[in-house]
Parts: sequence; structure tokens; C-alpha cells
Amino acid sequence: MVASCGASSGMRGSKKENQKQIPALSAEEQRRFDYYFLEAIRLKGQDEYAAAFDMLQHCVNIDPNASAALYEISQYYLFLKQNNQAMKALEGAVANAPDNYWYSQALSNTYLQKDDKQNAINLLESMAQRFPDRRESLFMLVDLYSRAGENNKTINTLDKIEGLLGKSEQLSMEKFRIYLQMQETKKAFEEIEGLVKEYPMDYRYQVLLGDLYMQQGQPDNAYPIYQRVLDAEPDNALALLSMTSYYEETDQPELYKKYLDKLLLEKQVPAQTKLGVMQQLIAQNEQAKGDSTKIISLFDEIIALDTEDDQVPMLYSQYLWSKNMFKESEPVLKQVIRIDPTNKAARLMLLRVGLQNNDTQLVKLVCEGGIDATPDALDFYFYLAIAHNQDEQYDDALRVSQKAFEYVTPESSKEMVSDFYTIVGDIYYQQDKVEEAFSAYDSSLVYNPNNIGALNNYAYYLSVARTDLDKAEEMSYKTVKAEPNNATFLDTYAWILFEKGNYAEARIYIDNAMKNGGEESDVVVEHCGDIYYMTGDIPGALKYWRQALDMGSESKVLKQKISKKKYMTE
Repeated sequence: MVASCGASSGMRGSKKENQKQIPALSAEEQRRFDYYFLEAIRLKGQDEYAAAFDMLQHCVNIDPNASAALYEISQYYLFLKQNNQAMKALEGAVANAPDNYWYSQALSNTYLQKDDKQNAINLLESMAQRFPDRRESLFMLVDLYSRAGENNKTINTLDKIEGLLGKSEQLSMEKFRIYLQMQETKKAFEEIEGLVKEYPMDYRYQVLLGDLYMQQGQPDNAYPIYQRVLDAEPDNALALLSMTSYYEETDQPELYKKYLDKLLLEKQVPAQTKLGVMQQLIAQNEQAKGDSTKIISLFDEIIALDTEDDQVPMLYSQYLWSKNMFKESEPVLKQVIRIDPTNKAARLMLLRVGLQNNDTQLVKLVCEGGIDATPDALDFYFYLAIAHNQDEQYDDALRVSQKAFEYVTPESSKEMVSDFYTIVGDIYYQQDKVEEAFSAYDSSLVYNPNNIGALNNYAYYLSVARTDLDKAEEMSYKTVKAEPNNATFLDTYAWILFEKGNYAEARIYIDNAMKNGGEESDVVVEHCGDIYYMTGDIPGALKYWRQALDMGSESKVLKQKISKKKYMTE
């Protein structure tokens, strides 16, 4: 605060050339100014901005040339979007305290926000002289000169920055670009050559120089540069990559293939470089609508090196997927997760391969490894539980599901947690633990009231138990409404209506179930016979009962229904 107050009288009494003389405040005026200014700072610190603004207005009324007060009040004007007043206050602050860098920087930003490029340039040029060691204003000038197309000024400013920071790739490349725009090719290449001389042991710059010659259609100048780098460092990946491009550009296919193999098939070449090359080759092949077997062959050769980096195998598997070669990606994805067991993307891709091929052993392998690598990833527990369930390993499925519950958090997918409870409910029912099954279904529907699988199974099992049929009907109706052509859901709803004695309505839904594939299930067909019997269609009932028997139904009373020609329960 003392510094701020001192700035209030700023340059009073200064003998600097071109600096206007500012009349000194009387002792009473200075006392009042200091009080209001300090009070403004105090109020600002307490977030009482309106009161602070009033104090600053008193300061400016006492001393219209007080740079600190002008700067502070400008920030309030900016907040109030009174940009003209803010700019006027900042201009006053800069005029009265030209040696304060921050005031000038704030004014330059205000000019730029108003898109007042010329005033911004004028101020930044002045700042470059007043603050020769501050590079920020120089970088801003480079941007403004470049947008204004003032190439010579841009180059001169870049030279000043280079004088402060030393040569760098960024600065040299910018100067190279501008010289090319100015059609001064010689000066452009001299810039990069200067970079090479400055850092003779950094071969990146030599390769860069060669690449720039190639871009300018001068391969004869590029070749000896690449060769010098490879003579000094035969395994230099950048030079090998550039030589590969050189032979491709100059139509030398045998040498192109030789250098491509050297680049892709030598272990010392970084995986990141190989990845970039393969991405480029894929793009070129796709653009030319070329033969994908060539790309696949190259990938096979690379991963045969038994690399310990998963980037190229991961790209290979993604390429195979783009060609719908999902099964072929299986060994590649296995290699990826062997290298990096925590690569969840690869593991999920491999999981999908297992699911598509109904390969429960592969699903188990993938999910068990996924649980070990990322024990909080619920996806792997879920599909592992399903695989065990499919293989009728109900205890294992139950164990995996219950283990998954340990990792459920408020951020977990409610739909997935609901599905876990559905699995648990189904298993408990298989084990004749009806009460526990119903409790699990209730939990499932707490997490996801629209879980179709839970709604259907819960409703059906309630109907089998001939209990809470109104609740069963309500749940089952939701499934039919969601999927009106699902034979299983239609059968469940028809059977609940049957158990409630609504036989005519039940027949409508069982007929729909049969039309939508229900005739392939002996349970649905037997239900159809039962419902037909209750609607008085005895021939129809016998027809469907016999059909269910021929399909291999294990119903204990089906034969009695047929022999006695009447509906019977177990």
C-alpha cells in the first residue's frame, strides 16, 4: 500500500525530457488522497467493491493525475464494461507513470480487446524501448506485425527476441516461414543453417534442414544432409524416416522398401516413430484404396519382433477392426494386454471379440485379468458373472457379483448395479431361494426402475408363485410397452393375465407371442395350449400341448393334459 500511495504523486517534480510537470498537492490534499486511497484498498480486500469504487472516485477528483488511482479505477470500469472510461483512465496512468510496466501492459490488452491494433502497436513499440528486457511485448508485436503483413518489422522483432533468448527452433522456423513469404529463399535457408551451426550435435536440426529442402522441391540438396546424419548416427530414426520419404519421392522403390524395413523392423527405432510411420502408411493406403493385406503384412512383421511397447500392436488391432476382422484381432489384442495389463481399451475390445463369438472361456480370461489389473472396473465383474452364468457355474457368478458390490460408489453406473442385482436374483431363483431372489429384484429396481430384464423375471416368478399378481401385471406391462414384439415379455404378460383369470385378454397376448417367435419355445407353446383351453378351444389346446411335447418339454403334467384333454396344474 505504501508503494501504491507513493505512485499517486508519480512523476511530480521529475526533470525527465518531454515529461510534463504536474503541480504538487498541498499537504491537506495529499493527506485526504492517502486516506481515500488506503480506504479503497481496504474495502477492496473485504469485497466491498461499490464502496471502494466511491473512494477511488474521491482520489481521482483530488488528483486527476494519480497513476495508481487511475489504474485501480480502470479495473472497475472494465468490470462494469465501461471500456472507454477504462481506457481513458489507463492512458492517464501510463502517461503519468511510464516506467510502470504493468500499467502499460494493461493498456495494451485493453487496446487489443477493442481490436485497436494501431494504438496497440504504438504502445508495444514504446514498451519495447522502455522495457528492453521484457520479452512479452516483443512476442505480442510479432503477432500484430504478422497479422498486418509487415514482414520486415516481424523479422526485426524476432531478431530482438533471439538476442534475448538465443537461437531456437521456434524462432528460426518462424523467420524461415516469413522469408519464404517474402520470396527470399536464400535468407530462409540461412536461418535454418544458422540453427544447425549453433547446435551442430543436435541432428534434429540437420534433418529439419533436409526436410525443408525436400518441401521446396530440392531433393539433391536434401540427400547429402540426410547421409551425413546417418554416417554419424546410423540408427537415427528421424533421418531414416526422411530417407524413406526421399526414396519414395524420387521413385526408387527398392531403396524405399529397404529403408522402410530398416525403420520398422529394427528394435532400436523408437515405437513412437514406428507408430507415426504406420499411421502415415495407413492413411496413404486408404486414400489410394490400396490392398489392406500389405499393411497387415507389415504389422505382422513388426509385432513379430516381440516388442515391449503396446502402441503399434494397439494400432494394428484398431486397423483390423476397421476392416471388420474382429476374430483376427484376438492374438494381437492378447499381445497388447500381455505388455500392458492395465490397457482397458484393448481389454474391452478383446472382451467384445469373446462376446461376439460366444466364447465364454475368452470372456473369463479377459475379465479375470481385468479385475486383477483394475479391481474397481465393474465392467469386468459384470461380463465375468454373465459368462459363469452361461456355463451354469452359478456359485461363481454369485461370488463375482457380490465381490463387485464392494466397489460400487455413488458415481457407479446405476444401470450396471441394477443388472448385477438382476443376475443375483436369477441365481437365487435357480437355487430355489425365492425370498432372496425377490429381495435382489427389489434392489435391482431401486437402482433402475426400468430394468426390463428384472421386471420380466420378477413378474414371471411372482406369477409362478401365484402371489402379488397385481404387482406382477404392472411390472410385466412395462416390459410389453417397452418391447411390444418381444415373445418372452408377451408370454409373461399373457401368463399373468391367465393366472388372474383374464383368459380372453391372455389369448390376445399369447397369440402375439407366438407370432413373434414364441413357437420356438416349448414353454410358450404349452402356455398357449393352457390359455386356449381356458377360452374353450379344446382342439387348439390339444394341438399346442402335443406340439410342446414334440419339442421335448419337461413339463410334469403335459402328458396328463393330453391324455385327459383338460388343463391340470402340478
